[in-house]
Amino acid sequence: MFLRIQLKMDTLDTDVGIDVPLPDYYTKASVGLTQCSNTHIWCGETCSYLMALRQGGQAPHLGLLLQQGSLKGYSIQRSYDFSGREEEVSNTRGVIRLHPENFKLQPGESYTLSWKLFWFNGKKQFKEVLQRTPDYIDVTADDFVVTGNQPLTFRIHVGGGTTSTVGPQVWWQHHLVATDWDQATATAVVTLPAGVNGENLVVIDWHEQHTHALFFRTLPLVELASRRVHFIAEKQQCLNPESVLNGAYLIYDNDEHQQYYIHVNDHNGGRERVGMGVLMAYYLRHIPDKKLYKSLLAYINYVTTNLVDVETGTVYNDAPRNNDDPRLYNYPWVAQLFLEMFQLENDQKYLEWCYRVMMHFYQIGGVEFYAIGIPMAESMRLFRQAGRKEQADQLLDCYRQNVDYIVKNGVNYPESEVSYEQAIVGPAALYVVDMYHLTGEEKYLAAAKVQLQSLAQFEGLQPDYHLNEVALRHWDGYWFGKNRMLDDTFPHYWTALSGLAFAHAQQVVEASYEPLAHKSLRAPLSLFGEDGSASCAMIYPLKVNGQAAHQLDPWANDQDWGLYFALKYCEFK
Repeated sequence: MFLRIQLKMDTLDTDVGIDVPLPDYYTKASVGLTQCSNTHIWCGETCSYLMALRQGGQAPHLGLLLQQGSLKGYSIQRSYDFSGREEEVSNTRGVIRLHPENFKLQPGESYTLSWKLFWFNGKKQFKEVLQRTPDYIDVTADDFVVTGNQPLTFRIHVGGGTTSTVGPQVWWQHHLVATDWDQATATAVVTLPAGVNGENLVVIDWHEQHTHALFFRTLPLVELASRRVHFIAEKQQCLNPESVLNGAYLIYDNDEHQQYYIHVNDHNGGRERVGMGVLMAYYLRHIPDKKLYKSLLAYINYVTTNLVDVETGTVYNDAPRNNDDPRLYNYPWVAQLFLEMFQLENDQKYLEWCYRVMMHFYQIGGVEFYAIGIPMAESMRLFRQAGRKEQADQLLDCYRQNVDYIVKNGVNYPESEVSYEQAIVGPAALYVVDMYHLTGEEKYLAAAKVQLQSLAQFEGLQPDYHLNEVALRHWDGYWFGKNRMLDDTFPHYWTALSGLAFAHAQQVVEASYEPLAHKSLRAPLSLFGEDGSASCAMIYPLKVNGQAAHQLDPWANDQDWGLYFALKYCEFK
């Protein structure tokens, strides 16, 4: 398929675009898993593609590989939603609009974009197609996000084989860098010097091909976490004894340099923002700090006064014990906070509170709910070590009922706040894996393999730290960000839910999940600044509905779960 443009014009920004109307939206599983796609986009100049994976993972899948021309990026064009209802915006991604490189045309001149469409059976075969394509430049790396002085090493494979004794030209920081070229495999290995933090752009030329790769280097993980928790304590905690929010960790506006609160679900003093307290408690378990500890105790007082009834286990949506919008998602996050506090203070009241919260969660509908962040395996370990066998057994019975419901459904996922999404499939995979850990029953291992296949369809493999092993999400910036911008949010902290499932699965299902877990868990680190600031969403496309995008949202809101997971699984064991 090709598009030829022949007229007098200069391209500007995103004025020229080609719409690719793939069915990338969410609906009920019985339809979406077979008829809708998770579309992974790579606009890498002359080496560009679309990898449209059927949501359920069943082959064949559809590939689009550029043959002529060059793509500099993509935008999303979308109607507000399919129904006119605001709650439906999370289910629609919109139409992908591909943008060619800038070009000039005089009368009689033309510019051609052409691509081939092909079917493939899975990601492995898609990679094989790329590496068979003559002169296609494919970049792979063990890490696209590195910390401290960790080496930044990547491999360049030139498709189709070659007899050339000279490898590709690689440019970094406007300098040509050395490559270790292996003519026999048509592969070059490149290691970049350490010391340049932030985004690292690598430009690669080979014959007539031109492409790039993007890496990110940040501080050593513990130092990054230290700066973040100090930022939270100093700038995101309400310290007003006259306010019901006293002690709360709140949204911080990096543009206005001030806290923000409103009694709107995703902007309030509870819900996902409990992740700041979880991060603080986990950090203090490993690195004591009196000032931070004082901050955390003030936060716990706020939580137990305003967000939780520790006698009944009720978790509220906002302060002061407000449940205008009761929400099951809130329960496991508070339970995780209490588990971290128990491990910090060795005070069993926190285990008691965790138990009451989780039991109440299951009493009010948790058995048939796909929650995020249920600490199944961790709670079992801690309760049993503490000698609370009866409570552990009761919790395990509830967990088993929950997981049996997931197993019974298989890939017929029930609709939640979004009809279908990675944060439904990721936890489902994790919980089934954990139940296999806890019981050793083979039915859970078999079910885990099914869930992991669905989860893998969300993950990209592009040579860009925003995208590589980052799950598709396209609504978070709208609900949680200041700019309220819809569409592709890469990376996002909940993409690490895939990493959690892969990390647990590699121990019992396949060792090959370990590198996927590593990348997935590190990806959200690019949302954190070296000064301790943070952003809740990176809107990746060049534009969304004509509005400039490809930027971090100004709000630090709920992203600290991502740093917590990275610390827990990549740093402190």
